[in-house]
Amino acid sequence: MNDYDETVPPAAEGFERPVPCDIGAEQSVLGSMLLSTDVINLMIATVKPDAFYRPAHAVIFNAITGLYGRSNNPKIDPITVGDELASTGDLAKIGGSSYLHTLVQSVPTVAHAERHAEIVRKKAALRTVIEATTKAAARAYAEQDDADTILDDAMADLQGAAAGTGQVDAKLSVGDRWAGFLDELEAGRDPRALDTPWADLNDVIELKPGQLITVGAATGGGKSLFGMNLASHVAFKRKRPALVASMEMGGSELMARLVAAEAGVDLDRLIRRKLNDHDWAKVIKVNELMGTAENFILDDSSNLTLSKIRARLRWMASQGHPAAIVVADYLQLMSPEDGGGKNRAQEVADISRGLKVMAMEFEIPIVALAQFNRGSVGRAPLVTDFKDSSSIEQDSNIIMLLHRPLAEDGTDTGPRAGEIDVIVAKNRNGANGRIVPLIFQGHYARLTNYQHG
Repeated sequence: MNDYDETVPPAAEGFERPVPCDIGAEQSVLGSMLLSTDVINLMIATVKPDAFYRPAHAVIFNAITGLYGRSNNPKIDPITVGDELASTGDLAKIGGSSYLHTLVQSVPTVAHAERHAEIVRKKAALRTVIEATTKAAARAYAEQDDADTILDDAMADLQGAAAGTGQVDAKLSVGDRWAGFLDELEAGRDPRALDTPWADLNDVIELKPGQLITVGAATGGGKSLFGMNLASHVAFKRKRPALVASMEMGGSELMARLVAAEAGVDLDRLIRRKLNDHDWAKVIKVNELMGTAENFILDDSSNLTLSKIRARLRWMASQGHPAAIVVADYLQLMSPEDGGGKNRAQEVADISRGLKVMAMEFEIPIVALAQFNRGSVGRAPLVTDFKDSSSIEQDSNIIMLLHRPLAEDGTDTGPRAGEIDVIVAKNRNGANGRIVPLIFQGHYARLTNYQHG
C-alpha cells in the first residue's frame, strides 16, 4: 500500500456496505490521459480531482493537468508524468513509475474514456451524499443542534454535493465567450450586472458577478443603511433574490429599518412600536410588498461565519431561488472558521479572502460592510482606515468609503447638513476617486439621490 492509497471511511451507524467507488474506471481515466493528449481536455471538462476515491489518483490527475497546462506542446506519458511527480516528491507515494505503466495497461480502449469518467463522477456524487447524510445523522444522535438547524445544514451540504460533482463548465475559450460578449455590447450593458438605488453612483460603478464590494464607514456612518437600501432595491425593484447576513442587528431591528425606508415611517417610532394613525396608513401600503417578499432573506444567525453564509446560499439555490446579491454586515464581526488561534488581523484577512472566493464560486456580487479605525473620525476616510486588516483593499474589486461632512462639533449642523459622500476609492472596472453625494435620511433609515433630496 502506498502513502496515497485509499482508506475506507467509517460506515454510518447501521450500515455495513462498501463505499461507492470504481477503481478500475479511475485507472482507465488516468491511463487514457497518459495515452492521448486529446483525452485530457475532455477529462478536465468532465471530472474534478476530488472525484477520485483513491487519493493517489487525484495526485496523478493534478500532475497530468498541471504538466499539460504549462506547455504549448505537451508531452504526456508515464515517463514525463513520473518526472513531474518526482520533482514534487510524490512519485514514491503514488506507487512509483511502475504504477503509471499499470494505469496505461488498464485501458481497454481510449474511446471509452468519457464513459469511464462519467462513472467516476457518479460514484463521487454518491459518496458525497453519504458523507452529508452521515454527518447529519451523527449530529442528530449527539443532539448537537436543533432539528431545523441540522436539516438546513444537511440540505445545504446536499445542494453543494449536487453542484460540486457536476460536470465542469469548460467554455473558457474566446470562441465560446464571443457570442455572449456581442450580446452584451448590443444590449449596452452586462445583463448579469446589478445597479444600485442611486443614479449618480450607477454612473461610476456596476455590481458584477464574482465581485467583492467593500463599503466602509465609521460607527454610525451609514454603512448598514447603505447595505439594506441596496439589498431592498435588488429584492423589491429588480425582483431578484437577496440575502442580508447581519451580525450587527437582529431580525426585528432589520425589519424596522426596512419598513422605515420603504414606507417612510419614522424609525424611532417603529423601534419603540409607537405608531400613530398616519404611520399605520403608510405601513398598510407596503403590506403586500413585505408579505410576499419570500426571496428577501434576513439572516441574523449568531456567530456568523463563511460556512454559514455558504450554507444559506446553497439553501436558497435548493429552493429554486439562488441569491443575486449578498450583503454581509459587517466584516470584522464575522467569526473565524477554525475557532480562533490567529491574531485578529489574520482572521479578518482570511474572511475577506473567503468572501471574494465565495463571490466567484456563486457568481454573484458580495457586498461586505466594514468598520473604520477610530483614527478616521473627523476627516475624510482612506482605504487604510479599515479596522483590523489591510487585506480588504487587495481582495476588493470596488471599495466605497462613506463620509458625513459634519460640523466641527460633530453635529449634523454644518453647511452640508443631511448629506453623505460616497467616495469610490477603488474601482477595477472604472474611475477611482469619484465622490457621489447622497442625502442621509437616518430617521427613515435610507440614503437617497442628491438631486431628489
